[in-house]
Amino acid sequence: MGPDDDGYIGYVLSDVARLMRTVFDRRVRSLGLTRAQWLVLSRLYRRPGASQTELADMLEVDRASAGRMIDRMEKAGWVERRADVVDRRVKRLYLSVHAKRVHARMWAIAEATVDDALVPLSPLERAKFAGLAARVKERLQSLADLGPDARIAIAAPRGVTVP
Repeated sequence: MGPDDDGYIGYVLSDVARLMRTVFDRRVRSLGLTRAQWLVLSRLYRRPGASQTELADMLEVDRASAGRMIDRMEKAGWVERRADVVDRRVKRLYLSVHAKRVHARMWAIAEATVDDALVPLSPLERAKFAGLAARVKERLQSLADLGPDARIAIAAPRGVTVP
């Protein structure tokens, strides 16, 4: 299997994730949410009290972009900024009551999207798929924790020398 093969696991995983986001984006549009907004809602729901810097890291955007997004969402009544109890310079982010209600509706749409995507799988296949994906995620998280300077052995294709 090579880089021009659509069945390559890296391409399949990327395509599945992209298509899940696309279908979900279309479905939550009825709630008036953009991708950026539903990402903020989902991250802050799971990590209430995150700082702006922490949220930027979770969203994989720079702090200025996260700040502008938070400003807009705060102005619209989705997010609240509260001073940190230890360091008043740090603002902690929380979902508003309205945003929590929208998140509940968003979560129902997310569950329906996953259920629709997994229709071709039997209940046993779904359980196996979830378990295997969790193991791969765990491995990737441990690799990510190693940092950019960690060297990992890479097996080169036959006949190719890797410096």
